[in-house]
Amino acid sequence: MILENIAEELQTSWEISPWIALFALLNCMIYVTGWWELHHRRPNDFGFRHLFCFLAGAILLFLAIASPLHDLAEISLTAHMIQHVLLMMIIPPLILLGAPHLVLLFGLPKSMLHAVLRPFLGWTPLKKLVLILFHPLNCWLTFVASTLTWHTPVMFELALRSEFWHGVEHTCFLATALLFWWPVIQPWPSGARWPRWAMIPYLLLADFQNTALSAFLIFCDRVVYPTYAAAPRIFGMSPLEDQAAAGAIMWVPGSCAFLIPLIFISVRMMNPSKSAARLFPRMALRAKEQV
Repeated sequence: MILENIAEELQTSWEISPWIALFALLNCMIYVTGWWELHHRRPNDFGFRHLFCFLAGAILLFLAIASPLHDLAEISLTAHMIQHVLLMMIIPPLILLGAPHLVLLFGLPKSMLHAVLRPFLGWTPLKKLVLILFHPLNCWLTFVASTLTWHTPVMFELALRSEFWHGVEHTCFLATALLFWWPVIQPWPSGARWPRWAMIPYLLLADFQNTALSAFLIFCDRVVYPTYAAAPRIFGMSPLEDQAAAGAIMWVPGSCAFLIPLIFISVRMMNPSKSAARLFPRMALRAKEQV
């Protein structure tokens, strides 16, 4: 009977908030409009890869917060951790690979861009704030602090008991993750603040804190979050097994999210000539002609 009630609840949880649906649709429309204009101007810098990555990130974000996964996360720590991995390690890199900061600006109406946003974006205090926020050290610290803070029992339970604080938690995860992945992705045309090799310890240290938290959940001999001890069992797992599975989800896909770009960066650094040829094809062609 309990399982039937849960299944019925999950089916009805597809009733999506019109505000969330409207925001998601509007965001995608603005991006597609801006991408179309920039693609015609600079097809090599704004290709279909950018469009695919951004839309994939937007769809996954919609599924993470508006699908039955959101309600399932309230009774299963494993489902909750899948949601967190999506919000912190998969969706942000996909969105940033779409170079959204420039494309979204070009997708806005020209009147709004020139009359409202241009003076605001040129405001000196805002520029200084952006420089501080997007410094790689601050990006790393805010990401790690958000991860550890919201996974403490007090804050985690607060998010489980309150829909408002659950939304705040997810907003913190997404915002700090976008900051964290910015220096790693370095979406064009932004400039790097640190040398590329610095991203290797940057990612390794982030993976270390993720591994430590995951290992704690896997090997802890007590239920860390009391809500899940009393929640109905839907996967045939005990609360401790559910907790260990959640830790494994955080550990393996989470570490892959950090280590895959680390390997990619390392390979690029070992082949600087090929990287330069991809970044500056005209210069490489002229060099060959001179030889």
